[in-house]
Amino acid sequence: MTSAPPPQLPGSPQLPHSPQLSLTERRKAATQLDIARAAAELFAERGPDGTTAEEIAQRAGIALRTFYRYFRSKEDAVSPLLSAGGAQWRALLAEKAGGSGHAGGSAPSGSDLRDALVAAAQASMTPVDASGAEALEGTRGLLRAADADAALRAVWYRVNQESEEQLAPVLAALPSLAGRSALELRMIAAGATDAIRLSLEAWAATDAAPDGPEGPVALVDRCMRTLLQWL
Repeated sequence: MTSAPPPQLPGSPQLPHSPQLSLTERRKAATQLDIARAAAELFAERGPDGTTAEEIAQRAGIALRTFYRYFRSKEDAVSPLLSAGGAQWRALLAEKAGGSGHAGGSAPSGSDLRDALVAAAQASMTPVDASGAEALEGTRGLLRAADADAALRAVWYRVNQESEEQLAPVLAALPSLAGRSALELRMIAAGATDAIRLSLEAWAATDAAPDGPEGPVALVDRCMRTLLQWL
């Protein structure tokens, strides 16, 4: 059987290139991605219930003990793929909004903040090539599987919770959010993260085209502006 493209969020995860990472750390990241891709392929072919950790390890070319060194369960193995989109979004947000202070020192409006959050989210969810489009369709299948699999759904929720926690310090470093309280930053992080999660889940439950009016890019605009309208 020909394996389906690994389900993952737009923006295929790449090995970290930070000079602060040691060779051992880079090898660890590479192994985690190999395992995650193997798990995603098998989930697409057989579903989580029809896949074992042993089969994932075999597909990835590693020993079972190595699998459990990196992941607690077979469902947890896809977490690097599910978290890739959030990492890309945070990087884009820092790039797009990091220098968006207004002339004369005036505070940016809530609309400006929403625009920056929406633009970064949409950019991270927009495929740049055919491979990215296939990956986005794979995401739909993975989220559909999560809807019927409690363990996989728990991984999806955990990934989103971690993304929310990692977003708060990114927001705190933005000049456009200077002076906001810790509670406000947490509220913005929660609303923005949930907007992306809900958009992907709503789209995954349908057969809508990814680039149409009911696709994730369009949905995230509506969801995020609604959830952050108080800004």
